[in-house]
Amino acid sequence: MAEKNDGAPDKTGDRTSIDAYVIKDPETFARNLARMIEEAGHAASAWIAPRETGEHTDTVAEPMADVVKTFSKVSEYWLADPQRAVEAQTRLFSAYMEVWSNSIRRMGDASLAEAVEPERGDRRFSDSDWKDNHFFSFLKQAYLVTSKWASDLVEHTEDLDDHTRHKATFYVKQLANAISPSNFMVSNPEIFKETIASNGANLVTGMRMLAEDIEAGHGDIRVRQVDGSKFKLGENIAVTPGKVIARNDLVEIIQYEPATEEVLKRPLLICPPWINKFYILDLNPEKSFVKWAVEQGHTVFVMSWINPDKRHASLDWNDYIDDGICFALDTIKKATGEKKVNAIGYCVGGTLLSAALALFAREGKERIATATLFTPQVDFVNAGDLKVFVDEDQLKTLETQIRKTGYLEGSKMATAFNMLRSGDLIWPYVVNNYMKGKEPMPFDLLYWNADSTRMPGANHIFYLRNCYYENRLSNGKMVLHGAPVSLADVKIPIYNLATKEDHIAPALSVFEGSKSFGSNVTYVMGGSGHIAGVINPPAKNKYQFWSGPKVAGNFSKWMEKAKINEGSWWPHWQAWIEKDDDTRVPARTKLGGSKLKPLCDAPGEYVRERS
Repeated sequence: MAEKNDGAPDKTGDRTSIDAYVIKDPETFARNLARMIEEAGHAASAWIAPRETGEHTDTVAEPMADVVKTFSKVSEYWLADPQRAVEAQTRLFSAYMEVWSNSIRRMGDASLAEAVEPERGDRRFSDSDWKDNHFFSFLKQAYLVTSKWASDLVEHTEDLDDHTRHKATFYVKQLANAISPSNFMVSNPEIFKETIASNGANLVTGMRMLAEDIEAGHGDIRVRQVDGSKFKLGENIAVTPGKVIARNDLVEIIQYEPATEEVLKRPLLICPPWINKFYILDLNPEKSFVKWAVEQGHTVFVMSWINPDKRHASLDWNDYIDDGICFALDTIKKATGEKKVNAIGYCVGGTLLSAALALFAREGKERIATATLFTPQVDFVNAGDLKVFVDEDQLKTLETQIRKTGYLEGSKMATAFNMLRSGDLIWPYVVNNYMKGKEPMPFDLLYWNADSTRMPGANHIFYLRNCYYENRLSNGKMVLHGAPVSLADVKIPIYNLATKEDHIAPALSVFEGSKSFGSNVTYVMGGSGHIAGVINPPAKNKYQFWSGPKVAGNFSKWMEKAKINEGSWWPHWQAWIEKDDDTRVPARTKLGGSKLKPLCDAPGEYVRERS
């Protein structure tokens, strides 16, 4: 029970005492406010300096113009008919009045429920004062009804094409997340109380961190999600033993040491995304898919893409297949003598691998015996919120920007991915870092997430135009080596993994893409999302996965028939691999074999280059 200054119990019961909102030491508080303003000056300097030197050029006008244009189309519909506009305004006013009248009643009877409550799992309003303090309760409810009203406006706007409606829905969500009262000190009781309790010291620390993050972002705010000082590649992250046995200007090939006396005869090649770094598959010994695969008897080879710069500006998917996948296959043949491999592609690495399979089928190259795809997309009709960023106007703007440097900064892609879940990946860190003044926790997955890579210009534009914008791969129209390729020509076994809560490659999109291949596809859906659903070691016994039915018909019908399996899908995949070929040979203990000399220890050199 809260205590008042005189030691008497607070008559509001479990409610926080008003004392929590009263400054106790005005002098210290004023001094800290002055220090905060000083730190704000440092933040302003960090923002201005790269703009004055020409190091940084603002590009915010283009996306903002698209937001304004999109909202204008929604506004035109509602303002074109005065009656329609009045009805919309009346709905909002009625919702406000309901909140107001309910708040008046609750002042006399605190046991009454609020007129509107946050969705289950919304952690922004977890502090008890969001409900117990009448001011903050009203503020929260007004915000909730306003954001719901704005979403409904978009939903009920007629005459919008699908893409514009998708953009409007996405932009409303971003705006609603940004203006939440939980994001501001004066409207968030938790921050308000912390500011009073620390006499404003939290704001001083937070403003200092903001200046540091703007400086780290060279003029942009690079919101820190993790305490990166606790991690070091090769020491406590990406530690599975192995060697880099080959390298070219695009990729390093890592071979990992065996952990069994016998290994599967057919080697395993992993093609990770170049949008992020490969060690998501080797975070630590407990979470490492690479380590687990080695322990199951695979001879594991991983491609580690270079973090590109202007030298790589002209490289497109032809180069990433030739100098990436084909180079890796040639390296494996030299190291093991095996021409055929089992291959894995993760995310866009899976999309590239799929395109390579179609190219190999057209050219008659039998290099890959089975292919496993982790959360890939090959059909982009149902590709989710990333499609918001892809239309002709935005692509032309992006092409103009990329021509200046030859690549897209990794922070731009990282921001786009974070915006897909801004309520989890942006605003909680803004509040924690810059208002509470607290360092984020050390977390290996978020360390990896922050270790972004640049995108080569030609490669990135090829990807966006051929996949997200024109959907050419699933339609047999993507041109590689001078001619179209078709996934229908791919006849090898495919293991296609989706995840239930994936916001990057939705399970529906992966399911529909499975129909594009000309072979028998084993579609499996893991629990959780794009990362946690893949990096789900059996020892953790977390989540579940769905499997069983053939890929056909409606996705919801597949779900109805699918078997729910508790725990990780990894053993299910291993059984699938061994069913195709479980021939084993003595472990390949000499990394690189007799033809290749190891160049350095895993995780290699390319992975250490930071953007």
